[in-house]
Amino acid sequence: MSDSKQAAGPLFEVLPRDLSAYRQGNVGIDYVHRLESGQPGPHVLINALTHGNELCGMVAATHLLDSGVRPLRGTLTISFANVAAYESFDIERPFESRQLVHNLNRVWSSAELDGDEDSPELRRARELRPVVAAADHILDIHSTSQDVQPFWVYPAYARNAEVALAVGLPAVHMVMPSGLGSGTPLIQHGRHGEADSDAGAALVVECGQHFLQSAADTATAAALGFLAHYGLIDAATLPVREKPAPRRYELLKTCLVQTTDFAFTRPLIGFESFAQGELIARDGPHEIRALCDDCTVMMPTRAPVVGREAVYLTRPI
Repeated sequence: MSDSKQAAGPLFEVLPRDLSAYRQGNVGIDYVHRLESGQPGPHVLINALTHGNELCGMVAATHLLDSGVRPLRGTLTISFANVAAYESFDIERPFESRQLVHNLNRVWSSAELDGDEDSPELRRARELRPVVAAADHILDIHSTSQDVQPFWVYPAYARNAEVALAVGLPAVHMVMPSGLGSGTPLIQHGRHGEADSDAGAALVVECGQHFLQSAADTATAAALGFLAHYGLIDAATLPVREKPAPRRYELLKTCLVQTTDFAFTRPLIGFESFAQGELIARDGPHEIRALCDDCTVMMPTRAPVVGREAVYLTRPI
């Protein structure tokens, strides 16, 4: 992406829609819908709007509900997570509705959920805790602030890699051998965060830039592919798609913004690579340098905020 394209601001191909019709679910929790097949099979959770401005998940979730998708076997749960943040969307400040107080995708540890701290996100996570815990397999749908290729994110468990490879698209994987490093994401809540548990797969799919139709299309395709993998829908009804060779990256370090004097050494949108030791950013008196040759940055911050993620450092594997 050129500097001029960055400076022009985001292109709004997708905007929020009124979700009030989806508020009344059927499990006693707002915006959570459970569809039972009556046949044996896995329980799959499709989760949208963990961040309020990541609209592709909203499109995918409403598509599943509006188009009459029903599981052929097992159970399908569809949830809209941070609707309060979603409803705060302001087109003049479109990135501010990511969260109200806490990042809903960093609070899924027992310490956070059982603690005394309070916020809209923590209250919502506590409401959704039994929904997440009940699922055998989880797809958490996200998007990125910059227009980059979609990718999977998951802990480095074989069960996760197997599913991401089987679904096929996106072709890019960011693998976390030691967790995220900046909190506990939804996909690592409880048994899904344990390497030797009996849990199924739990994946994030990053679908592209928040407000692009292509991200919404990717989210919908990923959700349908995920359901087809587990036999909840008929794979034969989906378009045949070529599966390109996968490209995998290992997360080496999550760098947080430490000071208000943070700046990258050059404009970054993601997937740029650096030689070992090369300077990536300055953060007041601190430096962020490449940890290896071909050190690849992912999700560099668009607007640094102290305490939030600055950039993920990865290496190709």
